[in-house]
Amino acid sequence: MGCAGGWLLWAMCLVSTLLEYGAVRVTMRDTNLEVVQGDSVTLPCSFFTMSPLSRLNIIWTLAPFSDPDFPTQVIVFDHGQVIENPSLTGRVGFPGLPWSADIILNKTRISDAGTYRCMVSNPPETGDPGIGELALNVLAPPSLPLCLWDGVTDMGGSVALSCMVAEGVPTPEMRWDKLEPEEISLPINMDGDLSGSVQIINISSQNSGLYRCSVTNLLGTQNCYVNLSIYSPPDSSPGILQGVLLTLFMALVLLALLVLVLWLHRSGQDRKWTEGKEEECYNEIRYTPSLIKRSFV
Repeated sequence: MGCAGGWLLWAMCLVSTLLEYGAVRVTMRDTNLEVVQGDSVTLPCSFFTMSPLSRLNIIWTLAPFSDPDFPTQVIVFDHGQVIENPSLTGRVGFPGLPWSADIILNKTRISDAGTYRCMVSNPPETGDPGIGELALNVLAPPSLPLCLWDGVTDMGGSVALSCMVAEGVPTPEMRWDKLEPEEISLPINMDGDLSGSVQIINISSQNSGLYRCSVTNLLGTQNCYVNLSIYSPPDSSPGILQGVLLTLFMALVLLALLVLVLWLHRSGQDRKWTEGKEEECYNEIRYTPSLIKRSFV
């Protein structure tokens, strides 16, 4: 009996000590979680307390990876009331109150990623609140990239092809390919994690064709395209040669016509002169006898 009384006394002392000096203990069953954008995820937070739960207080906060020094409140349970962050209304809740501090996130977004902190206190227990942390990564396929080109598309000019993607987790890998007449991978200059460009210098007609930018991560691939047309001025050498030959031909024709005209003109003059001489000689022969007769009269 004395032994039993000793154990009872020890247990009462232990409970009294825990009530006076104890604090809520918090356990996080997972410290790193991943979820695909749009899906739901449960953030676990278990706690142990020796006091009744009538004054239980639970606070969840989020420190975004992009701005870890400025955490925001996600959801609060205090004296039986639940208070949600207005930006998360309808997407966050406590599924197991009051026995569990777990929360569930629905229709997850990339902006939900970050470090979550679960803080539990339960007066009259004293001491600091129990605290647990976990990291949540929200995975997302690449968004549709935007393809642009800039530069001079005349022969000998330079052109820059750029590709930009707004989001994708993990960070998408980017590549540029020329698709025609055969697929050729092009060296790319990355401008940060989500933008890359290709420089084409001293362009020629061989650089004309369809170009594709591809962004890929483990959730998918997205593409955009640029159709590049290089302006090639017409070669003027054959035209000049044809013009020269045509001019020479016309000159020869005109010269031949001129020679023909001169020849015909000269031939006409020679024929008239010959006919005149023949007529003069005939007249002399015709009138000579009459003159002889008159001389004898």
